[in-house]
Amino acid sequence: MNLFKTTAAALLMTSGLVVSAQAEGLSGTLKIFSDMSNPAPRAAMEGMAERFGALHPDLTVEVTVIDREAYKTQIRNFLTADAPDVANWYAANRMKPYVDAGLFEDISDLWASPELADLTSTKGAMTLDGKQWGVPYTYYQWGVYYRADIYNELGLSEPATFDEMKSNCQAIIESGRKCYTIGTKNYWTAGGWFDYLNMRTNGYDYHSSLLAGEIAWSDDGVKQTFANWRELLDMGAFVDNHTAYSWQESLPFMVQGDAAAILMGNFAVAPLRDAGLDDSKLDFYQFPAINSAVALAEDAPTDTFHIPANAQNKEAARAFLKFVVSADNQTLINNGANLGQLPVNAKSSVDDDKFLQEGFVMLSSNSPGGVAQFFDRDAPAQMAKIAMEGLQEFMVKPDNLDKILARLDRAAKRIYK
Repeated sequence: MNLFKTTAAALLMTSGLVVSAQAEGLSGTLKIFSDMSNPAPRAAMEGMAERFGALHPDLTVEVTVIDREAYKTQIRNFLTADAPDVANWYAANRMKPYVDAGLFEDISDLWASPELADLTSTKGAMTLDGKQWGVPYTYYQWGVYYRADIYNELGLSEPATFDEMKSNCQAIIESGRKCYTIGTKNYWTAGGWFDYLNMRTNGYDYHSSLLAGEIAWSDDGVKQTFANWRELLDMGAFVDNHTAYSWQESLPFMVQGDAAAILMGNFAVAPLRDAGLDDSKLDFYQFPAINSAVALAEDAPTDTFHIPANAQNKEAARAFLKFVVSADNQTLINNGANLGQLPVNAKSSVDDDKFLQEGFVMLSSNSPGGVAQFFDRDAPAQMAKIAMEGLQEFMVKPDNLDKILARLDRAAKRIYK
């Protein structure tokens, strides 16, 4: 456990953070439980606690850092028995069990305050039953990372529509390459393709309802998503034998020029750069539109803070959540020396990295259709496992679709009951 009680002047001078005295008179102890156990996230968490404590000298801020995997097994127990005032977790379906159990506090009134006015793109991920149950503190974009030199060689432009995407793909195939590398050995990469194809075909609300068990997998909308996916499969768009590869093991196809692109989160950039693809060869585009009637939604897995319902110092906890999402703090914790991800506040500054810059613009300005959390966060764990196995099977044996959808419907009836 780490205790932070420092002088405001020293910490605010060294951090360069400009924050108004937003909640004078806070006192007592603010207990924070965090799963940020890796070195850089831990430093970001401890830095936030120090800076917040510096603003409130009569408040003692206690941070308990727990190993991330251990945290997942302990969270229900400590929320029930000896709750902290603030706890880390994740958005959307991952917070639903604790919302349903009455273990997270409704903070909808905070979302109506000016301090959270610039977090609208993530509001949907924090909403269940029309109420908000926490705040985000960092997220990252998904999209298509591609070989710009191959596109230039073939005279291709970034596609804005699915037809343009398929046209590009045909040209890439005719050049002797595959359009996309992918490794589905661990299933979830197929989930990423389904997320985008389904959100582009049917929209964010439909996609969320499907993964919440409110729409059948045999629904016509789902079938249209798979029909769009099959067009790419029938073209031979993906690398062969992808079930044998993890996502990391699929990267050499792109590095060596045997495949032109990958649909992946921004975490793929570092290994691609390390493998020799500098920014003159590597670029990014937003997954293109399929159905012009639906707004473009994005996968952007979001990490969050919540106030447990059994918290003792809710006044300080609410002030801390406002502090977390402030533009200056968001700039500081998400820079390359700390989390190296995207700030959730649209007024924050972003590191001078072209992919972070593009992702920030996309998620802050160009994604009115909603922010999804990724397939295995938006669906219950048991359903996600069964469904992603089916998605991988479809990529290998698309003629099995009706059997796959029937199997998923049976599983959904059992799991969502």
